[in-house]
Amino acid sequence: MMEYSGYVAVFEFDPTIEAFHGEVANTVDTITFEGCSVDELRAAFHESVDGYLQLCEREGRRPDRPYSGTFSLRLGPRLHRAAAVAAAARRVSLNGFAVDAIRERLGRLGISEEDLAGTTVSIGAGEGVSD
Repeated sequence: MMEYSGYVAVFEFDPTIEAFHGEVANTVDTITFEGCSVDELRAAFHESVDGYLQLCEREGRRPDRPYSGTFSLRLGPRLHRAAAVAAAARRVSLNGFAVDAIRERLGRLGISEEDLAGTTVSIGAGEGVSD
């Protein structure tokens, strides 16, 4: 992953075109880019985000901004209850329990919150993170 101006990109190598292909992951709008090297990929990512922001400005619309830090979970009544009981037993809020669980899972994937603050993180296929 790469981060630029709050936008996070995921990418993979496409052997059919012998290039990296990337997409911004934290917007509803589709922002894509590609490059033959990591440096080209990073430059194309920055150009795509800048171009997207300029396009939104020209069209007079607000760009889709990166995540706010809040989201809803739909986990079913039994899982909801189990999580609430586990949180209460640990004397933490359900939100705190969910944040800890997400941090733990990300840690097992080798990702920390600091990793998402502008550095590149590599996530292998099949590790539970969708592109």
